[in-house]
Amino acid sequence: MSKDLILVESPSKAKTINKYVGSKYIVEATVGHIKNLPKTKLGIDIENEFKPSLVTIRGKSDIVKKIKSLANKSKKIFIATDPDREGEAIAQDVVDILDIKHKDKIERVLFNEITKNAVNNALKNPIKIDEHLVISQRARRIMDRIIGYKVSPFLWRAVLDQYGSSLSAGRVQSVALRLICEREEEIDRFIPTEHWSILAVFKTEKNEEIKAKLFEVDGKQIKIPPKPQMTKDEMEQFLIENFAITTGQLANEILNKIKEINSYSISDLSKKELRRNPFPPFITSSLQAEASRKLRYRARRTMMVAQNLYEGIDLGDEGVTGLITYMRTDSTRISDEIVNDARNFINETFGTNYLPEKPRSFDQKNKKNVQDAHEAIRPTSLKYTPEFVKPFLDESQFKLYDLIWKRFIASQMEPAKLETTTVSIKADKYLFRASGTAVIFDGFMKIYDEDTEDSTDENGNGLKIPAGLEVNQKLMLEEITPNQHFTKPPPRYTESSLIKELESNGIGRPSTYAMIVGTIIDRKYVEQIDRKLIPTNLGKKVSSILVKNFPDIFNVNFTAKMEGELDLIADGEIEYLQVLNDFYIPFAKALSHVEANLEKIKCDKCGSDMDIKIGRYGKFLACTNYPACSNIKSLKEISNGTNEPEFTGDTCPKCNSRTVFREGKLGRFIGCEKYPDCDFTKTIATGIKCPKCSEGDIVPRRTKKGKIFFGCDRYPECDYAAWKLPKPDEEPVTDEEEY
Repeated sequence: MSKDLILVESPSKAKTINKYVGSKYIVEATVGHIKNLPKTKLGIDIENEFKPSLVTIRGKSDIVKKIKSLANKSKKIFIATDPDREGEAIAQDVVDILDIKHKDKIERVLFNEITKNAVNNALKNPIKIDEHLVISQRARRIMDRIIGYKVSPFLWRAVLDQYGSSLSAGRVQSVALRLICEREEEIDRFIPTEHWSILAVFKTEKNEEIKAKLFEVDGKQIKIPPKPQMTKDEMEQFLIENFAITTGQLANEILNKIKEINSYSISDLSKKELRRNPFPPFITSSLQAEASRKLRYRARRTMMVAQNLYEGIDLGDEGVTGLITYMRTDSTRISDEIVNDARNFINETFGTNYLPEKPRSFDQKNKKNVQDAHEAIRPTSLKYTPEFVKPFLDESQFKLYDLIWKRFIASQMEPAKLETTTVSIKADKYLFRASGTAVIFDGFMKIYDEDTEDSTDENGNGLKIPAGLEVNQKLMLEEITPNQHFTKPPPRYTESSLIKELESNGIGRPSTYAMIVGTIIDRKYVEQIDRKLIPTNLGKKVSSILVKNFPDIFNVNFTAKMEGELDLIADGEIEYLQVLNDFYIPFAKALSHVEANLEKIKCDKCGSDMDIKIGRYGKFLACTNYPACSNIKSLKEISNGTNEPEFTGDTCPKCNSRTVFREGKLGRFIGCEKYPDCDFTKTIATGIKCPKCSEGDIVPRRTKKGKIFFGCDRYPECDYAAWKLPKPDEEPVTDEEEY
């Protein structure tokens, strides 16, 4: 008796689904893409409407043979690759490798979640492959290949390979690098402005404390001058409306005058009730950002763990079960069925006070570039509480699942009610102000609060305000202190803030965020130090070359426009050829201009131009007059390298000099620029989380005998050690082409 064939991408997903569908089905995995553009050539016929030449990926021939063999024996073929653009393209590749005789028995099914009901319902309701999604993926792939193939060799020549063979340009990765480098330039140019604040502690007759900050002088609000070096006219204009404390001398003069005042009283007292609404359930970018902030997970790790939860976890008597919906999504939409389940759970667990009158939905009408292909990231069933599944999950899985669960439940709970109290304290012409917030009703904050940091700032805002205060109430000055401050430069990007920036600009998609950041780190264009993304000298040079020569290609607006047009292809609203022409015509013009002005490398034997070639052992320079001249050279022979120090942007904690990146036997590390006079050093984490404690970072270390090993930077709290570097988390889906 012939069986039906189900094809999925992942072997672990195949194993889970096989348990759901029974013996009448055979479940097989493609193990990702089975076709791709060739590695050794462009593989795109630009003159023939950008027709791609897709070939079977090396090493996949056995899988292709097996799929064909199973298809010949099957009654029906269900292609159940991932429910996104990449999955749709893989589905089409499967169709293309099968004989035409199988066409009528091929069906497409989508699993938004890997549960028994969802899988069997999908099999009962098959659909057709979405050709618009496939074409959109092909267009994206072609754009990425053209940029990688055409620009990377130019980059090799411009940098002359002094940094090895891994240099590459990418349509999106290069824009992400540009954002990081431009932020670093802002930081380098930044000139801090000195300013002072005055904090006072007042006491009531009941000995209750009120900490307040000097807010106004003579009716003018105290503000920081917007520029560190203002002209006399600019400063005069600024001081007409504002008051600035720019020196310690002025701060002390004000402080002494305030001390001489005999009367301090409450001049105004206001209370305001606020409602804080819950956050929407997670989408890919917000999950990566929150997991980075709360769990210290890199985006790659978050997606790997989420993939495990989606594909299925063995829950003992419950069997293998997918715990979350598909984790690559930009939609906050959730199904009516799960909303009803959530409302019942909230009512039974927390009571009616925590249940809104109506289900909550999250409007996406004003949000750009939302594909809305499937739901937000949520639990597949509310019977699987974090407490229920904890025994079956490892630490990383549990922490992420707990985060997803709480965020989803909180999204359907009542808003929190807060009361903000603001107290104004008059002292002659000086006005102090203090504010504090109290929770009247915790609402969704009962289980989830995104603001986990200490909400009290250095000026006393957010502190508890005593109850029972009254206007005109007399106070006593207990303490008054001047505090020096300097304005700070814009913060460096973290992995999560860069993803947010890309998303807000319409760049990248749920399947690509983790890969974008991972690529620029892997290419050593960026270092991740203390979770901050800092461009290396190589990264700065690569970005500078690309921006200088292709300013209209590697920029936010052009890249976002192309992303938007790819989405229009997916929606069937624009033609494939129009989008690729919109991309290629300005790109080809820019490339032609650059190549015409590129300084040629001359052969030192015959005077002909030399060109970059790729051989068995990597890239090299070869004379274009071959075979008449067979001169070849290593790129490193004519490298235009530089020995300039690479500053980190931080200061040495020992001597306050600048710190620089250095190379040692353990790889890159941070040291003081004054070495050997100052011996400060700092190890750079590898970017790989400790597999034992999941909190620390893996760093290279050396034994007493000098042998290198890898250990957790939380030692001695965590004693993990290994001779080999643990394998980093890998993002299973890649989208952007590099050459």
